[in-house]
Amino acid sequence: MSTRREQWFALVESNTTGSGREFCRAARARGLRPVVLAADPARYPYLAEDGIDVLVLDTADPDAVADRCHDLAAQGLAGVSSSSEYFVPVAARVAAKLGLPCPDADAIARCRNKDRQREVLAGAGVGQPEFRIATSVAEAVRAAGELGLPAVVKPTAGSGSVGVRLCATSTEVASHAEQLLGTTVNERGLPAEARILVESFADGPEFSVESLDGEAVAVVAKHLGPAPHFVETGHDFPAPVPEADRRVLAATTRAALAALGLGWGAAHTELRLTAAGPAVIEVNPRLAGGMIPAMIRAATGLDLVDAVVAAATGQDRPAPAGGPGSGCVRFVLPAGQGVLRGVHGLDAARSRPGIAIAEPSAVPGAPVRPSGSFRDRVAYVVAANRTLLDAVAAAESAVADLTVTLG
Repeated sequence: MSTRREQWFALVESNTTGSGREFCRAARARGLRPVVLAADPARYPYLAEDGIDVLVLDTADPDAVADRCHDLAAQGLAGVSSSSEYFVPVAARVAAKLGLPCPDADAIARCRNKDRQREVLAGAGVGQPEFRIATSVAEAVRAAGELGLPAVVKPTAGSGSVGVRLCATSTEVASHAEQLLGTTVNERGLPAEARILVESFADGPEFSVESLDGEAVAVVAKHLGPAPHFVETGHDFPAPVPEADRRVLAATTRAALAALGLGWGAAHTELRLTAAGPAVIEVNPRLAGGMIPAMIRAATGLDLVDAVVAAATGQDRPAPAGGPGSGCVRFVLPAGQGVLRGVHGLDAARSRPGIAIAEPSAVPGAPVRPSGSFRDRVAYVVAANRTLLDAVAAAESAVADLTVTLG
């Protein structure tokens, strides 16, 4: 690594696809030099492809992260952040220790601990599903009986719908609870607490509200795969609902953020619009995944990734560059399983009018098997147009161009 003085932008771990790469792009565009702190850089092929500096260390150790960032600060460090929900807390604490711009680390912790998040929102009277905390299979079954079936059973810390399941019977509750409570480490190799959430099922269409500094900037409609899982298969912006619905979703989000103390930086809040009104599914103290920022940028010119980088480095937020107004994301989920050999037809998909991005999200050789999470997706298309109908038509035509081969 070069020893010449310059302004570094430290990213603690990354998303495996999507916004991690975009964070580095935005940092470079601002004249910063991105460096990713990672335990296993091989998880992120874009690092080598884009020539991103890497520091290899145990990122699960906050002291190790703080020491390396302190070394970077001696050379010139503009900011510390993370595009991975699992590492947002350590990035915030390290940035605070170095006197760099960052969200409140305690607020981040309240959000990352989903049972604590539920308790805070309940105390503030924010609409959400009824819930119980369980530390044993028997407690989970009893909780589901009290709340009513079907019930959602999920980890108290997680991301990308990993481990989230809709259970129709007490037998399913017991089986899934046993699996979750027996998991000692999560998919990132971090310790998993033997506590789970059992929640009443909030029936209704699902949305996300993207916010900056406590204010809603976009209301997005979600497409989900079949139960019992909650795999996101697409997103639509602006959400095709009456303006009154968008306003109430945004207002509920603002109330949730205020209750949790999240008044700085980006947040991704998921809600369902039930017959009783909006129910917060969860508040995530970070930028959205699922290529939502890319969709919003293509549709409106608002670069949410750049806004987060700007906030973390004390720079001015970018002004929207303008756009056609509507956008969507569609994901490709193979029907079969095996080993990914390739995603074909990308050039044809990219050549269609209105297509902003068409990319694979898994590399050849990756195992493909149903997991009930974001890992089921192998490719995606982002489209933008003047109307949502036109954007959706372009995206679905582009997806039809793609074929996935498995071995």
